[in-house]
Amino acid sequence: MTRRMHLNAFLMGVGHHEAAWRHPRSAPARLTDVRHYQELARTAERGTLDSVFLADGLALAGKVRHNALGGLEPLTLLTALATVTERIGLIATVSTTYNEPFHVARKFASLDHISGGRAGWNIVTSAGEAEAANFGVERPAHATRYARATEFLDVVTKLWDSWEDDAIVADRAAGEYADLAKIHPIDHTGEYFSVAGPLNTSRTPQGRPLLVQAGSSEDGKEFAACHAEAVFTAQQTLQDGQEFYADLKRRLAAYGRRHEDLLVLPGISPIIGSTEEEAYALEEELEELIIPAYGLAQLSYMTGVELTEEHLDGPLPEVPVETEGAQSRRRLVVELARRDGLTVRQLLSRLAGGRGHRVVAGTPEQIADQLQEWFFNGAADGFNIMPPLLPSGLELFVDHVVPELRARGLFRHEYDSHTLRAHYGLPRPPSRHAARHAARREPVAV
Repeated sequence: MTRRMHLNAFLMGVGHHEAAWRHPRSAPARLTDVRHYQELARTAERGTLDSVFLADGLALAGKVRHNALGGLEPLTLLTALATVTERIGLIATVSTTYNEPFHVARKFASLDHISGGRAGWNIVTSAGEAEAANFGVERPAHATRYARATEFLDVVTKLWDSWEDDAIVADRAAGEYADLAKIHPIDHTGEYFSVAGPLNTSRTPQGRPLLVQAGSSEDGKEFAACHAEAVFTAQQTLQDGQEFYADLKRRLAAYGRRHEDLLVLPGISPIIGSTEEEAYALEEELEELIIPAYGLAQLSYMTGVELTEEHLDGPLPEVPVETEGAQSRRRLVVELARRDGLTVRQLLSRLAGGRGHRVVAGTPEQIADQLQEWFFNGAADGFNIMPPLLPSGLELFVDHVVPELRARGLFRHEYDSHTLRAHYGLPRPPSRHAARHAARREPVAV
């Protein structure tokens, strides 16, 4: 077969399970230790994964009492990971809500240069009230956040394209470093931003970093169909995954895009054991370490309903449908509770491993079966791997699941490209100025 699975390692502290920091296989003191993340990146690269990904938020939100939170700023950290790796892609979350386009364009351009063309931007619109409070503003409405994000991305891509590929001449004899005719102001004036340009960083090895998106609301899906090249998403069942995949791919044509221009990578948290019993035992160990008070606070935030210990053994109360927060995640959580008839306590257990992403416990072969089923049946182009414990969960995946996928012809044995865009099978985009410049170039007199 020629179609190959894409795999991203989602690195989160000492593991994605909310009780990971309490498990003896983790070391919460390493949460701010750059060597911890460098080791994880090297492990992922040893497995020839496409990329590693660092999420981010702009508020502590009082969750730190019962969970190991408060890690490092992702772009700074990815620069450190770039220096100890050679091939693996490096993706960071940066919000469009509380940043400026020029800063973001320059930082990602710098990371792309430093890494030799391995940078990717996960574009988010900050949904939390605590985040807004850190910037002294009210949380923008959902539609406003996406309108700003659309213009933000337009400005950033204009800045990335403001230098043509061959703008740097470096002619020492003539004393000409750059051809000014190939460096362009952007002169952007819009509803949210006014930016003159050009960027003060030259065009990057990839031309533009890979664009990733993770929202699954209607606004989020439309934004992804228009702009994103990879989507990190969360579905609990194969049918839900198929419906999301088909819906997103259908939207591409309206923007003149092809099916293969956008890759869909659902999240999965694999609990791996050499036997089923070993995997289930680890799952049980983690569940026993769950602190209900933490889960209740998280669930209250997601649903907009104040939940207490009195709710634990009853069904999830009615949840308001409309929200200016994270719409798709609220919908997923409510549907999970209703579909499976879960009590609040049972729902907390189901959410503890992946915050709404699918959790699968089993042997490497069984994990590979699950990935293959979604990949072959129109639900995924690859997966966002979310190990419950780090580093052990990533090591188990790389050392046991990846070889199984390779044996089935589903995943690469070695890297055959150097840039993140190439890992994902995506071309290097030309500068939007290059064609226009070539068209107006006059013949040179000889």
